[in-house]
Amino acid sequence: QKSSVQTIGEEQIQNPYTELLVLKGHQDIVRFLVQIDDCRFASAGDDGIILLWNAQTGEKLFELHGHTHKITAIAPFSSSDVTEEKTDLIITASADRTVIVWDCSTGRQVQKVSCFHSTVKCLTVLQRLNVWLSGGSDLCVWNRKLDLLCKTSHLTDAGISALVELPKNCVAAAVGKELLIFRLSASNNGSEGWNVLEVKRLVDHQDNISSLVSVNDLTFVTGSHVGELIVWDALDWTKQASECNFWDFSVHPDAQPEIKLSQSPNETSVQHLTSDDECVFAAVGKGIYVYNLQMKRVIACQRTAHDSSVLHIEKLPNRQLISCSEDGSVRIWELREKQQLPAEPVPTGFFNMWGFGRANKQANQAAKKMQENTPMYFLELVGDLIGHSSAVQMFLYFGELGLATCSADHLIILWKDGERESSLRSLTLFKKLAQNGDLQLKL
Repeated sequence: QKSSVQTIGEEQIQNPYTELLVLKGHQDIVRFLVQIDDCRFASAGDDGIILLWNAQTGEKLFELHGHTHKITAIAPFSSSDVTEEKTDLIITASADRTVIVWDCSTGRQVQKVSCFHSTVKCLTVLQRLNVWLSGGSDLCVWNRKLDLLCKTSHLTDAGISALVELPKNCVAAAVGKELLIFRLSASNNGSEGWNVLEVKRLVDHQDNISSLVSVNDLTFVTGSHVGELIVWDALDWTKQASECNFWDFSVHPDAQPEIKLSQSPNETSVQHLTSDDECVFAAVGKGIYVYNLQMKRVIACQRTAHDSSVLHIEKLPNRQLISCSEDGSVRIWELREKQQLPAEPVPTGFFNMWGFGRANKQANQAAKKMQENTPMYFLELVGDLIGHSSAVQMFLYFGELGLATCSADHLIILWKDGERESSLRSLTLFKKLAQNGDLQLKL
């Protein structure tokens, strides 16, 4: 059935979206949303069902049944075979130890693989090589027809928790505390065979790696459960920088009154990372941190961005961020530059008494110069979206079409710009009247 449009009341004064569509169809936690094209997306979760939706109208396009347990990973995979028309596919993995490729235009299964010895926890498509990878207790390389090209030996029972593509046909795989670098290569004997070879093992993290993100062809970043963030060179896999003081208030001082004065290290798990060319945006515990890659430091933070852990974070084109949390809220933030205050002169009396005057004067001048040259930023709350009754797992941003969010309350919500939607409805009505000839009658 079609979802009814709901208007958001004046009690949500900080919500930029004034209409919402509630999409029902799932019977359990909805954990994943994946964009298929400009107007379509898929949702999946613990009920094992995949639903395809129209992001503009909220119409359910297809209901995909094939898995018997919860979905553990999902990835879009558009075919790029020159002999065929472009087809939009998605790959889903499940706790039933199967992987299925679906055709988004028909809702049909294209292929199904059931040869896994453990649950596949992550899927990564390498469009350049026209192959995709599955990560579980081993790393498997597949072609588009789901032929197994090669695989690693058994890595660990815990398995690969995250994968990210690197240059030169390499991938980084998070396996517990370790980061394993693999290189893919086609066989030299002229056959269609492939090889996957472990070329490096990085053991810099103190705890399990919880998040991986590729910044560009030169850099990727990892985050761990104890709040470590490490910046890596994507070509030679050396450590470029690190940050592990997310809970240290002396390192990131700010003057936001709502911040609590204690945060223990177990609240500093790096849940999710995203980036642009300049910064990495980290969801750490209940907070959001902006880490500048050039300065190699945190330039802005909101330690209590939400009341519970932040589960997902994305950067928008206009210096804005969206975050969602276990507390059921979705918030929009804007990265703004602070107005600089002149540096206060250091009182000299006390220091002169102990002979520290000259040294401190020089230090003060150096600090003043550094302050003048370093812009300071802060995150300002510009949107607060209240609609879900349970943890919001993730979201997709569709630009002018709005925002899609999914939650443990089994629901998906499409957040819309009410004025735009009203104009579209008026335009549709106008066209319908014109087609029926009713307009001329009224004129």
